[in-house]
Amino acid sequence: MDNRIQDEDQSIPQQPRLHESPGEEPHILLECDGGVLDAIQKHLKLYKIRRKVNIAPCLDLSLWAVVPGELAGDIAASIAKCGDQAVVLTPDPRTEVMGWRLITKKGANLSEIIPGSHIGNIQDYHTHRYKQGIPEGVKDLPPGVALPLESNLAYMNGISFTKGCYVGQELTARTHHVGVIRKRLLPVRFASPLPEDNVSEGAEILTEAGKSAGKFRAGGGEFGIALLRLANINEALYLNIAGDKVKLTASKPEWWPKNAGK
Repeated sequence: MDNRIQDEDQSIPQQPRLHESPGEEPHILLECDGGVLDAIQKHLKLYKIRRKVNIAPCLDLSLWAVVPGELAGDIAASIAKCGDQAVVLTPDPRTEVMGWRLITKKGANLSEIIPGSHIGNIQDYHTHRYKQGIPEGVKDLPPGVALPLESNLAYMNGISFTKGCYVGQELTARTHHVGVIRKRLLPVRFASPLPEDNVSEGAEILTEAGKSAGKFRAGGGEFGIALLRLANINEALYLNIAGDKVKLTASKPEWWPKNAGK
């Protein structure tokens, strides 16, 4: 079974949902980018006020991504048999192509939880999500810069259009209902591997005529994601790296809803 499991550099504030009785107070797990753990805790505590709520990182837990191989059906069967050994084992809520999210105690034997799987590395995971056009963390979704609809969060269960007020709701709802979104995050493939640590965030992507088509967000090797104008994605595009041009091609992910990105 070609199933890969990646350990992610993420931190998990608060306590797991482990109810021993119906009367137990609720516990919530929040997965976040480990680089902003302190900022998220500080932000949540602003709204705690005088409530008896404990907000703390779960340092005794590990977060894994279970990426499906060719035998995805067999993974599901394994999960059904061995899921009781995991703290949390659930389908990735963003899209089924991202497999499952697995939370275990530190040091858990993953081969017992999902027989037939093997442990990959973090770059395997990033390459998989770049190919699918899945953004993750503050590097891919810069706070104050990334817009939810341009980042395709509506396709990944990341936006509610029925919820009450939240920051940016009016603009997000209006754009959604008007249906005009000119730029989107898209998976891109480069004609040659990117140089390591030599591509600045937000590097310009140009058309063959030299006009701006969008900006690079993140990537590694031959794959990445970029915020591109939809009108330009079928043209020859180039990433500008310190004056040099690297050719790239963009594509719309197959998991997107039908008629999406038009």
